[in-house]
Amino acid sequence: MNTRSIRFNLISRFTALLLLVTVAFAGFTYWRVRRYVVDVVGGSMLHRAEQISRSLLRGVPVDESYVAKEIEIRYAPELNDRFIRITRADGSVLYCSRNPADRSFTPGNVPYLKAKTLKPGLREEAPSDEAKMLIAAVPYSNDQGSYLVEAGTSLAGANRVMEALLWTLTAGLLSLLVLTVIGGWMLMNRALSPVHNITEAAQEITLRDLRRRLPEPTTGDEIANLSVVLNKMIARLQESFDNVSRFTADASHELRTPLTIIRGELEALLQHSDLSGQIRSALGSLLEEVERLVAIVERLFALSRLDAGEAQIERIEFNLAELAETTVEQMSLLADEKRISLRCKTTKTVRVRGDRTRLKQVIVNLLDNAVKYTPDGGAVELSVWSRNGTAFLEVKDTGPGIPESALPHVFERFYRADEVHSRDVEGAGLGLAIVRSITTAHGGDVSVSSEADSGCRITVQLPRAK
Repeated sequence: MNTRSIRFNLISRFTALLLLVTVAFAGFTYWRVRRYVVDVVGGSMLHRAEQISRSLLRGVPVDESYVAKEIEIRYAPELNDRFIRITRADGSVLYCSRNPADRSFTPGNVPYLKAKTLKPGLREEAPSDEAKMLIAAVPYSNDQGSYLVEAGTSLAGANRVMEALLWTLTAGLLSLLVLTVIGGWMLMNRALSPVHNITEAAQEITLRDLRRRLPEPTTGDEIANLSVVLNKMIARLQESFDNVSRFTADASHELRTPLTIIRGELEALLQHSDLSGQIRSALGSLLEEVERLVAIVERLFALSRLDAGEAQIERIEFNLAELAETTVEQMSLLADEKRISLRCKTTKTVRVRGDRTRLKQVIVNLLDNAVKYTPDGGAVELSVWSRNGTAFLEVKDTGPGIPESALPHVFERFYRADEVHSRDVEGAGLGLAIVRSITTAHGGDVSVSSEADSGCRITVQLPRAK
């Protein structure tokens, strides 16, 4: 997972924000519910204490046995797990309930309070090793004296309810978090689908296909504006590239005629028998340079037509392995001049669909390069095989190799790495550029790998005929 992607950052930040808000809401809910439970229970206890003080302590003198009997009959504190205690002003106890049925607290452990210092209110007490209790205390006075009526209950039941609520909130929070991540991921995929479509379309646009455009969403948002701007940029690139291609094609075409005339004139001059040896040698050198210029112009013209898609490419099905073997036999004389071992390693049949002449030019250019830059006594091997619906054609040699810094540029026009390509070797640096153009025109790809002093390996991949 790419933690720097827009998708991850948006989902993580949205999830963090939602988590923060949800935790705050859950905390407020928990606090509010607990406050409500305490208020309800406390209000009930306070009402009971006031009821006892008004109904049972009005008599003068107070009949203590009557008070205790009425409390047992009316309120049954032991059976209802309630705490009731009446304390005189001097701290003596008029009545105190016994241990409740659920044994949740011990009445004797509840601290005493002075009646004269209190106002009606609630307090929480935590007797030793027991759950907290909520106790309502109501002071009452008559002509006989002052009393403190306390009514309370254990908060163990309320705590169990709050614990269940806490677990419910936690489970809901975790479920919401998971759903948020999954839902956020799905929503982000949907929201970023136009970006995905634009990316796929951009990958399919090449120099040979600049007429294609990126999809423009109709949403009118930033992504749509980006697509429109990129399409305008591609249009400008197409116009510039078309101008360059047109200039190259026109210049190559215009140069062919004067070069042909110059070559013809030089050949005619060489036919004169009265030329001195020095002049004949100079004319021969000029003729060689003209031949070299003619070859460069022809290659430039072919490249410009391939780039513009104007070159006629015949689509027939043939055996690439057989074409490779035949071409190696024809190139063997060139290799023999440098005592280079030229081998062909192919499977029996590798059928492709394309222009046989153009693909033979690919093989010739690759073998010509390999033989040129392989030292005398070296070896060049051409291999052809197929795998997973793809045909592979690979040429490797035992030459000096190509420096790593030069690898990204070997398919550029007129590029020659001085560390590798001797200035004495003929060529203009167009051979591999033609290889790439022809391969691309056939829907294939070409790559190069090399290490210094360990030879070079160029691999061509073509779709295999079905």
